[in-house]
Amino acid sequence: MPAPLPAPEPRADAVRETARHPDQATARPSPLTWLGERWPRVRTWVFSALALGLAVVVGLALHGLLLHVRYADVMAAVQATPTLDIAFAILATAVSYLVLTGYDSSSLAYAGAKVKRRTVLLTSFVAYALSNTIGLGPLSGGAVRMRLYAAAGLEPGQIARVIVFNAAAFGLGMTVFGAIGLLWGAAEVAPLLRIPAVLMQAGAVVMLMTIAGFLFLCSRHRLLAFGPGERWTLRLPPLGLALRQLVISAVELTASAAALWFLLPDNHIPLPTFVAFYAVAIAAGIISHVPGGVGVFEAVMLLASGATVPSDAMLGALLLNRGIYYLLPLVIATGLLIVYELRSGVAAPVGRMAVHLSPRLMAALALVAGLWLIVSGVTPFTDDARELLATLRVPLPLIEASHFLGSVAGLGLLLVARGLLHQLDAAWWVALGLSIVAAVLALPKGIALNEAAFLSTLAILLVISRRQFDRRSSLFSQRLEPEWLLALGGLIAASVWVLFFAYQEVGYSNRLWWQFELDAQAPRSLRALMGVALMALAFGLWQLLRPPAGEVAQTSVEEIECAAAVVRANPSSDGCYALVGDKHLLFSPSGKSFIMFGKQGRSWVSLYGPLGEPREWPDLVWRFIEIAAEHGGRAAFYQVRPETLPLYLDCGLQAFKLGEHAHVTLPDFNLKGAKRANLRSGVNRGEREGLLFEVVEPQEVHLLLPALREVSDAWLGQQRTREKGFSVGRFDEAYLQRLPVAVVMRAGRVIAFANLLTTDAKDEASVDLMRYAPDAPPGTMDFLFAKVMLHLQAQGYQRFGLGMSPMAGMAERRRAPRWQRLGRLLFEYGERFYNFRGLHSFKDKFEPVWEARYLTSTGGLAPVFVLADVAALIGGGVKGVITK
Repeated sequence: MPAPLPAPEPRADAVRETARHPDQATARPSPLTWLGERWPRVRTWVFSALALGLAVVVGLALHGLLLHVRYADVMAAVQATPTLDIAFAILATAVSYLVLTGYDSSSLAYAGAKVKRRTVLLTSFVAYALSNTIGLGPLSGGAVRMRLYAAAGLEPGQIARVIVFNAAAFGLGMTVFGAIGLLWGAAEVAPLLRIPAVLMQAGAVVMLMTIAGFLFLCSRHRLLAFGPGERWTLRLPPLGLALRQLVISAVELTASAAALWFLLPDNHIPLPTFVAFYAVAIAAGIISHVPGGVGVFEAVMLLASGATVPSDAMLGALLLNRGIYYLLPLVIATGLLIVYELRSGVAAPVGRMAVHLSPRLMAALALVAGLWLIVSGVTPFTDDARELLATLRVPLPLIEASHFLGSVAGLGLLLVARGLLHQLDAAWWVALGLSIVAAVLALPKGIALNEAAFLSTLAILLVISRRQFDRRSSLFSQRLEPEWLLALGGLIAASVWVLFFAYQEVGYSNRLWWQFELDAQAPRSLRALMGVALMALAFGLWQLLRPPAGEVAQTSVEEIECAAAVVRANPSSDGCYALVGDKHLLFSPSGKSFIMFGKQGRSWVSLYGPLGEPREWPDLVWRFIEIAAEHGGRAAFYQVRPETLPLYLDCGLQAFKLGEHAHVTLPDFNLKGAKRANLRSGVNRGEREGLLFEVVEPQEVHLLLPALREVSDAWLGQQRTREKGFSVGRFDEAYLQRLPVAVVMRAGRVIAFANLLTTDAKDEASVDLMRYAPDAPPGTMDFLFAKVMLHLQAQGYQRFGLGMSPMAGMAERRRAPRWQRLGRLLFEYGERFYNFRGLHSFKDKFEPVWEARYLTSTGGLAPVFVLADVAALIGGGVKGVITK
């Protein structure tokens, strides 16, 4: 077998910059056309700018609220918090997260799914620990649920219902929670909002009556129809389930509010009144979509409690609450997944999926660590730390260097967090080095023991989870999305505000930059922040000014040769479609793996997913998605196998069943049995008609090309069709000469042929083009088909692929996902558009093994657009979809 050729270096990413000709005359587009063409590229920037604008508004609000608050007073309030109160807050946090598992239990009951209690506890805790820290609960926590519940055997539709029920239950629970709080504490909240207390209580009563009406509907109806012609339906939960969920919501929100309330000074604000404030602040944080509600939640709580709780005490309690309710569970959740990593032989599917989730949590921890280091760099150390540093006579240059380098290490952790999320090997090494260095520097920096402990924990968790970061890719090849760059800019701006807040009593002068003393903490923080800002600016400019990836390049002969070497060593025959030359190729750095894909409109569609070395597949999938995103496109993977679904779920894509693929087990194949009577009859008739079967090796195919061309042209004319593409082969002389061709001859003339998709692994084989002359006797194709399978059986092949039967095998259950219900309708009643049932019946007569095939893409309407673009790719354009 020939050794795999190296990937062509200039075209390894299958993209290049196309030249623009300024002298080409173009018509001036309309404003709507101009915006429509550029919207996919600027959309992310627009939404990111809106988020940044919201952050600026929140920052200005915080600045106004803390105008008379001193940093020293806040730190004093933190240190004055009794240990018993902190213990109570930790206990309330534990109760809150334990009760949160009730959300998942109710969601599973609503979806009609049964999962082991242990799996529910693990999934709920990890999902909420992640979503509470980074926000976007339905996306971040939803990704965790998708992975773990899928491993537990749930269907994608069931998991989607679990995620939606979780979000809806939280919203309804908080509505009831907030309404009751307003009824109780309207007198205290009214002056703040400048709304009469009676009006607020009336609004609370209306909300409670609305919830009561919803409960009444749950008691009478299981299915609620609405919209024009009642075209939309909503399945309501049973009354008992709805009531149980409201109780769970009330207990959970009370516990989470108590976790913060315990940290406040005694006798300042009653718990019921505080609950009303807390509900409003939580709602504002969720609506803002700011990660973790940072800033928004604090601003609302400071504003709401300003008349009853001193601002410095409230801010100190909020800082402690961030560590107890958000950071501590995130560390524990990561540790739980690491325990799965350490257990020998994690054979259970849930255990394997839990281990694969650790990169998400490690990325979140790296973000927290980076933020901690930068904020620590712009704030002064305590008086106790100053006295200890002076007593130990720590050299001033070491203090200055550790302060500066610690802040720079924080920026580095923020930048590599995305690489950890993508499981990059290089990101793991950088994060490990930075966490160890920063942990050591935390001691001379200001005896920051908590900081050193957290960074050491991060380093230990990274070491334990080493096996999950196996993607061999360069950090410099990663392009950060606009939202990452804008978030980085917002973080630097927030750090500037923290710097001025911490040193508001220090007047600025140019001499501050050159003061190097133990007590010169403001100059030290100023220099550290300047270093971080300059490095972040340099990195951002480098990202923005990098040469664009360019347009998709046509596949070269060298790339096809490289792909052919990979295909020959691959057990699957799917890769043979790369040899047609009508698809683009994206190779791994080693050249041992590739993705073949087509581009139609905004859709970048990979056919069959990655092929080659399995360990290189995650990196290829991520790179393909990133390249598509850089070009404003939507990435999708067409006809992927069930065992590869975790590759795409890790990337945030969703799975949609396309149908079922049939293959025949060749060692057991024969022509006996009633279902194979047609094949047996075709073989017998063909032999009586004097038909001869022969397999022509690739190096001899060129001798038959004129005869094959004659048969192909006659077949196309008889069928009144034209050549297809993408997932269907075409008559291309170069393509046909790369693979064996089976021919049927009569009287020395070729009357039918099929090219065989085979590999040197001799595991799976299939056919692509199957064409016959108009004067071929009846049963010729049955003769050809049977002889091909018998030939491959004699050659030692294990399976013969019959291709996919679209929309076959869709669930018939009443609770099946809408996608599968639509597919079932098409299969049953769509014969006018496509021969769904006929094709399935033809393949079923071979008594094959059926295996599901999926489309993976983003949700919403994306799969519909992708399938429309796939049809255009196969038909050679939109015209080819409409006509034959």
